[in-house]
Amino acid sequence: MDLSDCTLCPRNCHANRISAVHAGSVPLGYCGQTDEIKAARAALHMWEEPCLSGQTGSGTVFFSGCNMRCVFCQNNPISAGRAGKPLSVSRLSEIFLELQDQNACNINLVTPTHFVPQIIHALETAKSRGLTIPIVYNTSSYEKAETLKMLDGLVDIYLPDLKYISPALSRKYSYAEDYFHCAAAAIEEMVRQTGTPAFFPQKTDSTSYPAQDSEEPLMKKGVIVRHLALPGCMEDSKAILRYLYGTYKNDIYISIMNQYTPLPQFLDIKVFPELNRTITSEEYEELVNYAISVGIENGYIQEGGACSESFIPDFDCSGL
Repeated sequence: MDLSDCTLCPRNCHANRISAVHAGSVPLGYCGQTDEIKAARAALHMWEEPCLSGQTGSGTVFFSGCNMRCVFCQNNPISAGRAGKPLSVSRLSEIFLELQDQNACNINLVTPTHFVPQIIHALETAKSRGLTIPIVYNTSSYEKAETLKMLDGLVDIYLPDLKYISPALSRKYSYAEDYFHCAAAAIEEMVRQTGTPAFFPQKTDSTSYPAQDSEEPLMKKGVIVRHLALPGCMEDSKAILRYLYGTYKNDIYISIMNQYTPLPQFLDIKVFPELNRTITSEEYEELVNYAISVGIENGYIQEGGACSESFIPDFDCSGL
């Protein structure tokens, strides 16, 4: 992939992302990043789905920049590119191995789209040096299937969002009217690569995977599609659940999230007053009951109290 004419994602910026040219006034693309990897945190993370976090945590690497930059973004400091530090490909491969040494259940690549070519090199290097735990690709799903195909054989678990079906909502909140069209094709490619979900045994003596003592088995491969319920968007949320189950049945897991937290320091309340609240327990219960009514069995729900800024990690460059 030629990053001097970047078309990694559906924005198709054709930006010249080569670091050397940005000493001058050459504009960056939508993600705001050059070809130099930038990340804001690498650490064990306990707040993913139980089959990903296990007892020891998911080894998350939060990359800086984003090709979505939703108006309600829960990780605004990194999506806007303010937080983070540069990393070499070799350092990133070392981080993967360090997280494995900390008994991480997996390597969790958060918002990785704009760094796919560099991540591929880092993964290949780390795997040649003994990286064996599953690789998780954690994305907004505003992806190109062609870009995802570059990862075939390197990624074990895909963790995509499906934010909207409505083009009006995706245009209003994410400036991406074509979001569903792109996300649907991306998720199809993810399922093609990983196939039916598979899990490790609950206990294992394998030296290539951390032993767990838990009622929740750890995912080995597969797709978990997340949907973050937004206030006032119940009908679109239901349409998403219908689409996912109607298309994939039990070949994927669906995670229905209630953790949306309005962040007034980043959200323009005057422009988007409807987003200045969490969803109610009644709204979430209605959505969960709807999921059950359409036949969804492979799924995750969140307990009350997930709506809190305390669930947003510190992007303090830990572990980098």
